[in-house]
Amino acid sequence: MGFFWLEGATMKTAILIDGGFFVRRYRSIKARVAPDQAITADVMARDISASAYRWIRKANPIGHKRRELYRIFFYDCAPTRYNAGPHPITGEIVRVEDTIDFGFRQDLHAKLRQQRKMALRLGEIQAKNGDWTLTPGAIKQLRRGICLEDLDRSAMYYKVKQSGVDMRIGLDIASLAQQQAVDQIILVAGDSDFVPASKMARRNGIDFILDPMWNPIKPDLNEHIDGLCSVMPNPDRAR
Repeated sequence: MGFFWLEGATMKTAILIDGGFFVRRYRSIKARVAPDQAITADVMARDISASAYRWIRKANPIGHKRRELYRIFFYDCAPTRYNAGPHPITGEIVRVEDTIDFGFRQDLHAKLRQQRKMALRLGEIQAKNGDWTLTPGAIKQLRRGICLEDLDRSAMYYKVKQSGVDMRIGLDIASLAQQQAVDQIILVAGDSDFVPASKMARRNGIDFILDPMWNPIKPDLNEHIDGLCSVMPNPDRAR
């Protein structure tokens, strides 16, 4: 059964954010449009909250004054303490918790918990199933003939797998739709794993908007959403 809204009624929007995708894309965009700006956990957390109303205004340019934020759901994985073993270049023993991203994620989650109308949904990191991975810059250096042992320590990072994030996003979309808690969902994500949940939400009358943060999407994905809406500056237009 779909929604029936009375004329003049306040409508509600839920914003769901794939945290792993958001953090990577946010840093990439900021590096191009505001390279001198320091990206701290506090800056990012406040920007996420402030962006909620930008999403609502952009997705509803005419009727946003009758629309309110239901809640922001931020999906990520809690940092894990795990010995990643010897670094492939230096041979030193590396602990995952010693990485910059570990500390940043801890701070970000703490800051997000302090934000109003914020729900933090945490999955798990499968650190034991991780692997050492070359950065794109390091791959380019190797192609130019630089030897592996001559690369900087930061040329390799320990890539871990996430567990439970996509499932939690899908369950929340289903729950919001079936409970008729909102009439609009804005999903900030970069892949098509959400398509089954999107179909179900739309069948229940949900206006389903996707923000891929200026990432290109597959052409056939458009038939499973009701529109695109990116609120960060377009990095392709950066000077």
